[in-house]
Amino acid sequence: SYSGGGAYPSVSLTCPLPGVPKAVFAAAEGRERFETRVTVLENGLRVASQNKFGQFCTVGILVNSGSRHEAKYLSGISHFLEKLAFSSTAQFGSKDEILLTLEKHGGICDCQASRDTIMYAVSADARGLDTVVNLLADVALQPRLSDEEIEMTRTAIRFELEDLNMRPDPEPLLTEMIHAAAFRDNTVGLNRFCPVENTDKIDRDVLHSYLRSYYTPDRMVLAGVGIEHEQLVECARKYLLGVEPVWGTGQSRGVDRSVAQYTGGIVKVEKDMSDVSLGPTPIPELTHIMIGLESCSFLEDDFIPFAVLNMMMGGGGSFSAGGPGKGMFTRLYLNVLNRHHWMYNATSYHHSYEDTGLLCIHASADPKQVREMVEIITREFILMAGAVGEVELERAKTQLKSMLMMNLESRPVIFEDVGRQVLATNTRKLPHELCALIGQVKPTDIKRVVTKMLHKKPAVAALGDLTDLPS
Repeated sequence: SYSGGGAYPSVSLTCPLPGVPKAVFAAAEGRERFETRVTVLENGLRVASQNKFGQFCTVGILVNSGSRHEAKYLSGISHFLEKLAFSSTAQFGSKDEILLTLEKHGGICDCQASRDTIMYAVSADARGLDTVVNLLADVALQPRLSDEEIEMTRTAIRFELEDLNMRPDPEPLLTEMIHAAAFRDNTVGLNRFCPVENTDKIDRDVLHSYLRSYYTPDRMVLAGVGIEHEQLVECARKYLLGVEPVWGTGQSRGVDRSVAQYTGGIVKVEKDMSDVSLGPTPIPELTHIMIGLESCSFLEDDFIPFAVLNMMMGGGGSFSAGGPGKGMFTRLYLNVLNRHHWMYNATSYHHSYEDTGLLCIHASADPKQVREMVEIITREFILMAGAVGEVELERAKTQLKSMLMMNLESRPVIFEDVGRQVLATNTRKLPHELCALIGQVKPTDIKRVVTKMLHKKPAVAALGDLTDLPS
């Protein structure tokens, strides 16, 4: 009745309409509403929560366990556990039963294993929190790991490894290779994917032996976003306190506490890339090079200057669309892609862990131009130690803040941020604190971290036709 405009001809647009209920607006109830709350239970399990408006929540269990911890075990266990997640448990007879239970609360589930963390996560209606925490506890501590499920996982992993080698985008392979070159045979240099020869060797006994060592409450965080902290703590006490895991509490082989040792070096894989992308518009045959140097741990103060440096280098593919917002003013665009039309890609990446980090540049071009490409990328590393322009530094800092804030609009990203930070430091730096630290980075900070980095031996990963690769 109000949409016609004729109902209240004499009422100004700045006045409330008569007879209409007064609008009540949501307001922030003090600073504490934004802070991440952490409670440590009697068994050492940490419960962390973050308030966020909305009827849905993301809750999950993060475990300080990943491929870097497999030194005393067969390589590939974390890969197996990732694929076996959300299969049958003590309470749920099959994966379908789990999915049906989640469906009642509009929920979805996922598990991701990385070099240092395994993460079981569920997004669902906040009213189903009790069911969700019960399910997560069961999935993490009471998996059945039946022979049939393990056999299906073996098949899935073999297929994934085959697919990995056939993909036109070699990014995952190169990331594995650069880590193997930089940290040869130790910690984060260990393979994240299960080697083919180990698929038949990993069985329930091997998995239980590993889980006994690493799936302990003191190495876990139950994190939630979009729920009340007290409610999450109550559910944690109910389902994760005093629970006997399916593998028992017998003798473990001990936790690998070794610190990453940067070695540098080269990993080369000669591969015919001429048929990776057949079709009406095939991708041309390319050789891919990744050059990296040790940076720092995410616990160090230098982590922020390294993140700004990575943003300053930027880069991307030669067909990236968009204007300055896409990073077209970054050094790898201005100095490399704009000047050398034959280069298909030049992108900077920064990987950071609890005890080390790796800043690397991935470049790809025609096999005949590999030598020149390596020289260009090496020159970019050396130029990092030169003068840093005030404008480019401010642009990189603004872009980094913008990316951080945009990513933290997403509830699952907030969940991962909360979980990972609490797992590593027992606390969480809030976005405005990180933005303040980014704002304080000066040209001298960039110069200092680069000088420290350039003294190290480089790590190199090379994939494709390597005939012209300089020795």
